[in-house]
Amino acid sequence: MPMSKVAASVREHDTLVWRIVEHHVHATRAREDFSAVRRVGMDETSARKGQDYISLFADLDAARVLFATEGRDGDTVKRFAADLAAHRGDPRQVHTTSSDMSTAFIAGITQHLPNAAMTFDRYHLAAKLSEAVDAVRRAEVATRPELKHTRWLWLKNWANLSARQRRELQLLLRPSAQLATARALRWREDFQAFYDQHPSYAAEYLRSWCAGAKRSRLQPIKDFVDLVRRHWDGILAWHHSHVSNGLLEGTNSLLQAAKARARGYRTKNKMITIAYLIAGKLPLPTVTNPSPA
Repeated sequence: MPMSKVAASVREHDTLVWRIVEHHVHATRAREDFSAVRRVGMDETSARKGQDYISLFADLDAARVLFATEGRDGDTVKRFAADLAAHRGDPRQVHTTSSDMSTAFIAGITQHLPNAAMTFDRYHLAAKLSEAVDAVRRAEVATRPELKHTRWLWLKNWANLSARQRRELQLLLRPSAQLATARALRWREDFQAFYDQHPSYAAEYLRSWCAGAKRSRLQPIKDFVDLVRRHWDGILAWHHSHVSNGLLEGTNSLLQAAKARARGYRTKNKMITIAYLIAGKLPLPTVTNPSPA
């Protein structure tokens, strides 16, 4: 619950409650041993409205947040590497990372986790391709009024559509409708099939998909092809590492829910404390009730 409610329930000022929580979180974390860390995921989450973020670094094997810090630039990886070393870990022993395709993370990993093979998160790629599909729809809606108010039909996965939404989408997907947005959706579905390929055929499948999509005459899809080609190795790497940012996406949801309940945090350091508290799997001290006399 929010610190203010904790404080009210124990009749104390929330400043004291924060001090107690911060003391135990940071004292416990100082004793943590990260020597077994080999696979790391990283992502940013919003600390406040606007361009204000904290970056999270997670152990993908232990499924816990290792480090959180202000910002989302390349220096966040530098600070993570220093913190890893301070907890008996070795940045050179990290052999796999999962991240989005931001130049900041790529530069930071290259410089500060020198032996790590980068895997670019499949869910970030899916989101980018969904944005391309929506860009096609927004360009086409001016001449095809039936596309108005259909945004979520195209962005949701088929399994997440209601029966009514599926019927509406099937009508729009009819060949006789000749919608550019329908063609864009099919390119998205074909790209998702890349992750179902056997590793031996994945590169050839992706190469064939890019060649066809480049001839699609749909500029947002062609732009996505350029993105794939620029990040080719990190996209193909998924077939060997099978890592993603799913853990971090779940952690981000928990953090944003906590932030909403608390109606925001006064500082980013307080949000970082909450990140460790709810997602760091810290062995915090517990209090047991004394036995009755």
